[in-house]
Amino acid sequence: MGFTGLALGAMLGRDGIARANEAGAWSPPDGLPHLAPKAKSVIWLFMLGGTSHLESFDPKPALNRYAGKMISDTPFRDVLTDPALKNGRDFGAKRPLNSLIYPLQVGYRKRGQSGIEVSDWFENVGSLVDDITFVRSVWLTDKDHAAEYEFNTGHHIFDGSHPAIGAWVKYGLGSLNDDLPEFVALGSPPGSCCGGAGAQSGSYLGPVHSAVPLKVDPVNPLQFASPGGDVYREEQSGELEFVARLNKIAAVQYPRDPAMRARIKSYELAARMQTSVPDVVRLGDETEATHKLYGLNNDATRPFGQLCLTARRLVERGVRFVQVYHGDGGNAVWDSHNRLRENHSKLCGQVDQPIAALLKDLKQRGLLEETIVVWGSEFGRTPISDPFNPGGTGRDHHPYGFTVWMAGGGLKGGVVHGATDELGFHAIENRHYITDIHATVLHQLGLDSRRLEVPGHKRLEIDFGKPIHEIMA
Repeated sequence: MGFTGLALGAMLGRDGIARANEAGAWSPPDGLPHLAPKAKSVIWLFMLGGTSHLESFDPKPALNRYAGKMISDTPFRDVLTDPALKNGRDFGAKRPLNSLIYPLQVGYRKRGQSGIEVSDWFENVGSLVDDITFVRSVWLTDKDHAAEYEFNTGHHIFDGSHPAIGAWVKYGLGSLNDDLPEFVALGSPPGSCCGGAGAQSGSYLGPVHSAVPLKVDPVNPLQFASPGGDVYREEQSGELEFVARLNKIAAVQYPRDPAMRARIKSYELAARMQTSVPDVVRLGDETEATHKLYGLNNDATRPFGQLCLTARRLVERGVRFVQVYHGDGGNAVWDSHNRLRENHSKLCGQVDQPIAALLKDLKQRGLLEETIVVWGSEFGRTPISDPFNPGGTGRDHHPYGFTVWMAGGGLKGGVVHGATDELGFHAIENRHYITDIHATVLHQLGLDSRRLEVPGHKRLEIDFGKPIHEIMA
């Protein structure tokens, strides 16, 4: 680049970008793990709207014992205001003491050799408890649906823009397949009210680290990537080559523009994905037995079953992080302020078989050992009936204690870690902010969250989280 190169080199050196050879100088990740990895990939299952931990993976019989009673008339009158369990800026706990305890809306029983109690709505997942670690003591600070953003980034939405967990994985590790993106989002993302694309954003790591959204449609799996049916491949190749030349000219003028670098990489990757992605989502290549396993022959389970099967096909081909959303059009479908029994029974019927199928399929293919499956929702639901909906057939938002479970990737199975109180209100034993889940996933992938830092973006201790070593095999 002649004299431009001399000037550019001096500028980059002055700004700390070209100091890789200086002792102690910061340098970006080289794609190599910091420690011996136990896993290669992550499938991150996210239920939009707030699945009740009480009617899923943390049933509480006390809710039936005290059903219909005011909290003030039970031994739990202080549960709403215990200052020792304050969760941060959004605690408040303004639920009135005359709120009525709402009974469980479904039965439950002990399952597997480990005898872990699981709701009858999760019959299929419940049959696999011996492969799962349940963390029943997760908490957040946001009691509204922006908790979707907090769950995925570890930050309250008012804290500004921060990278999602999938972006950190992509940033820290090299690619296993150059023809596919390293961070993929399947299904409808959270709505704009709730962090939206921020839950899958690279933020200050740069747009190149954001998720690539895919659809389970072999004809048009990647929006805007198809050249159209009337464009010859040679013609498109010429266009892409010309655009690349223009981008490189602009890159000389604006060498520090992350959007430019991301654009160049995205064009290159998109060209390769035009052939690789349709192959991934061509589910007709799978056997009839596999279709049946995931429930693709059933109208209720087919949509989420297709997403789960696609997630397996993606990690099988080396994709690092696959985010799978359950929700219709980004709506918070699990948000059951009213008619919880109707809502959750229907939605569990849509996801229970596909999730269990994913675990079984990964295990029988030898992929569960190297893939971490994470299940979660932005929060749980209150032990009391929703005080703002007279009639009391649902539960309100509840970030003070809820369940996240994980399977595979060197984690123990048949384990319950942490606990909520007798009503399921507060996380009281081995409490974990959501970044502890993040740190655990990163640790199993061979990454030390404290070594994933970018100059100019100071992170707090809670941002890093602490790996939960008690659940590691």
